[in-house]
Order: sequence, then structure tokens, then C-alpha cells
Amino acid sequence: MLTFIVSSTELYEKLQQLNKVVPSKSTLPILGNFLFEIEDNHLKLTATDTANTLTTQLKLNNVEGSGKICIDAKKLLDIIKEFSEQPITFNINNENNNVEITTQNGKYMLVGYDHKDFPQLPALKKDAFSFVISGEALSTGIQKTIFAVAVDNLRPIMNGIYFDISPTEINFVSTDAHKLVRYKRFDVKVDFTNSFILAQKSASLLKSLIDKNTTNINITFDNLNAHFNLNDTHLICRLIEGVYPAYNSVIPVDNPNKLTIDRVEFMNSIKRVSIFSNPATNLVRLQLTANQITISAQDYDLATSGIEVLPCSYEGKPLEIGFKSSFLYEILANHTTTNIIMELSDPTRAGLVLAADEDPNVENTLMLIMPMKINTD
Repeated sequence: MLTFIVSSTELYEKLQQLNKVVPSKSTLPILGNFLFEIEDNHLKLTATDTANTLTTQLKLNNVEGSGKICIDAKKLLDIIKEFSEQPITFNINNENNNVEITTQNGKYMLVGYDHKDFPQLPALKKDAFSFVISGEALSTGIQKTIFAVAVDNLRPIMNGIYFDISPTEINFVSTDAHKLVRYKRFDVKVDFTNSFILAQKSASLLKSLIDKNTTNINITFDNLNAHFNLNDTHLICRLIEGVYPAYNSVIPVDNPNKLTIDRVEFMNSIKRVSIFSNPATNLVRLQLTANQITISAQDYDLATSGIEVLPCSYEGKPLEIGFKSSFLYEILANHTTTNIIMELSDPTRAGLVLAADEDPNVENTLMLIMPMKINTD
């Protein structure tokens, strides 16, 4: 018999965190369970969908025995969330896997499952690489890039964030062929050059685990898996295998036309004017002159149009260029500085959207957007 006492609130918070990994449907019923491991006065909790494995732990003050058992995730969460803050006692029969939960007012019986059926944790190879990154840097890198990740079954390497690591910088990169994001951090120190591709779901899960109390995160990876250590939480992610496209080669370097404008004003204007664009294209036109930008859209089928003029700083020849409004809005929304700089060449080449107010010693944000032909409406 295995017995331990735990705070209902602390346990519920941990289980909620783990439940982000538990698949809603699976051909393997065991994946719908939490793995409980009790040893040395610690309760280790694990959940997995085979691609992502999340573990966390709690220190126990009252425990007798040690062992492992799987408990149905949904049923256990449904029970624990109804309890007010109180100590709850688990009595686990190691022979028949029965689980008895006792509280101040009641007793509940569950049937557990053999822990041997739960998937083994993926192990890293001996030649794995390791480095430390701040929680702020990792969270920002994911936030800046995840919106541009592709959903492409034919090219799975595009369905994640590319971590391009070198001794001088780490690049977070994503692209869906219509837009591309490259976010650089210069405050991450490593002594190697390597890379990996983190799947979108894994990246989203990882970002949700980082909070204001997360200082440094240790990342260890090989060619198959990456391990992320965050305080008392450990996330193991299966990596996307393959060679990421040479992203630097598609970034235009000669862009003589430069627009500087308030990011929020520009973003809100795009949102308003795009209401009048053709639903099939979402095309908005930008007409640039020395001290103003004219943003316009029209739908010939409905005979509707919208136009706004904003002040700006513009260096270059007068230029008219078209973009898909939803893509441009996304890019502006995922920048964080007060002003942005758009570097443009001509109406047929990609435009760059850069942050105007970043600390160049710490970070560099570059977002690329492909133009649209203005006569497509």
C-alpha cells in the first residue's frame, strides 16, 4: 500500500499544467492518463502525447511507501477541481492499482492503470548540445515568430520555429512563404554552431510554461529531441527532422525606400481600410510620398472603397505597393516597438518591416512580407 497527502490546490495547479499535453483523442488509451511516481518524499507527475512529454513535481511531507501508477486525467481533474483548499489523501494499492482518495468530507474510489504501459521518456544522445537562455529571451523569440509558422503537410520542416544557434547570436526563424520572421538575440552565449526545428504545438506549449518567475532555462538537444528545464518543470519535445530553407538568401539587402511610422496608428488604419477590400484578395494599397502615406482599398463588385492618409517619414522615390491586409496587420501586431521602419525596393519585391526602437546590443527583429499585384482586384 502506498499513501501520501497533498494540497488539493497545489495538485490541481500541476495537473492543469500537465493537461495541456494530454490528447483529447488517441489510439493509445494510456495517453489519457497522468503518470504518478512517488519516491524520496517527492511526487513526480507526467503527461505525454508521444511528441511532447511534460513532467513536474511536488514535495510531500506525509508519505508512506513508493511506487508508480497511471490515473485517468479527465476523471481526476474533474474530481480535484471541485475541492476547496484542503489536504487530500491518496491510498494506492500496488497489487490491483485501485486508488482511494480521502478528503475532509468524503471518500472516492478510482481504478488506476499499470505504469508499465505508459510510454518511456525519450533519452538524449551522448553528443547532445546544451545551452542556457533567459525565460524572457525564449518567450519573446517564440512570440515574435510563431504566428508566421506554416501549416504545410507537404513540407513539414516549415511547420515549426527554426532555432539557428551560433557563438555570436541565436536566430528564431519562421516562414509560411508569404511572410518570414527572423528574430535575433545577442545575449545568449554558446560555444558551438548548431540548429533544430521546434514544432508549432511544442513552441506554443513551451511559451505557456514560461512565466515571470522563470529566470534561466536550460535547453539540451540532439537531432531527435529537445529537453527544456524550467525550474521544477521539464518539457521534452520531438523535433522536426530535415534541413530548413536558407532563409537569409530570400531577405532583400538593397532597399533604397524607407518608411518610418507609428506602428499602432498604421496597424489600426490597415484594419479599418481593409474592411473595404475585396474579400477574395484582402488587398490594400500603400502610396508613399515624402511626408505621408495613403492607405486605400476597394471592392469593385460592391462599389465600396476606403482611404486614409497618415503622416510619416519617407526617404525614397514615390512608390505604390500592395499587400494582403491580414498579413501586414499580423506583422505589425507582432512587433512591439512604438515605431516601425519599412524598407522597400519596388512593387514586385518583398518588403521588410523592422523595429525602430530596439537595443541593437540585445535584439534585432526583421519581418518580411511578399507584395501583391495591385491590379488583382
